[in-house]
Amino acid sequence: MNQHTGYRLPSFFITEPSPCPYLDGRMERKLFTHIVGEDANSMNNTLTHAGFRRSQTIAYRPACDKCAACRSVRVVVDNFSLSRSFRRILRRNGDLTPTHIAPQSTREQFDLLARYLDQRHAGGGMSDMSVPDYMSMVEETSVDTHLIEYRDTQNTLKACLLADRMADGLSLVYSFFDPDAHERSLGSFIILDRIRHAQQLGLAYLYLGYFIADSPKMAYKKKFGPLEALTDDGWQPLPV
Repeated sequence: MNQHTGYRLPSFFITEPSPCPYLDGRMERKLFTHIVGEDANSMNNTLTHAGFRRSQTIAYRPACDKCAACRSVRVVVDNFSLSRSFRRILRRNGDLTPTHIAPQSTREQFDLLARYLDQRHAGGGMSDMSVPDYMSMVEETSVDTHLIEYRDTQNTLKACLLADRMADGLSLVYSFFDPDAHERSLGSFIILDRIRHAQQLGLAYLYLGYFIADSPKMAYKKKFGPLEALTDDGWQPLPV
């Protein structure tokens, strides 16, 4: 325990090398620690600012040999402006109502996730997720976490987002949506809606996780600029 702050100092561990899911031919390693106890929210804030991501009660960040492609990024909420295409996305989804609920899983959510993974991420690391796995992802948390369900006027669940409330912003942990509603651009809509929510709350940032310029799975995040990226000199504007 730190004698000055009274906080428990976390222990860090590193994983064995495994194939990188984003860049072919590369191996990844992760540095990780547990987020538990009375100081969990404070620890989560500190680690997020240092480039970590949360999964259940684990915080992790890349620690790859000879590769630094993953860069933590965040939207600068006050500087964000809607493009014409973003306005169209918001209009297309004007019938969706977001509802904040406690981090509790339901079968309806899991069924939507299963469809999403089957069509969008078949063969990926989460493609064989079971109901207990999903329950753990949502419910095993020691920080200020909530779910947002997006439903249409027929009360059909169209999208879900798991997010953490930070001291200075919102951190998007995981989202999934109706894979057949291509015209809605639901992935982009969720981010736009959370930027709007952060603005309403007077929060400075929306944390989007990792950006990898050479990975199509991650490069889309750049369109939500201006972004800041974590560098050796702290958080700096990400070049356009």
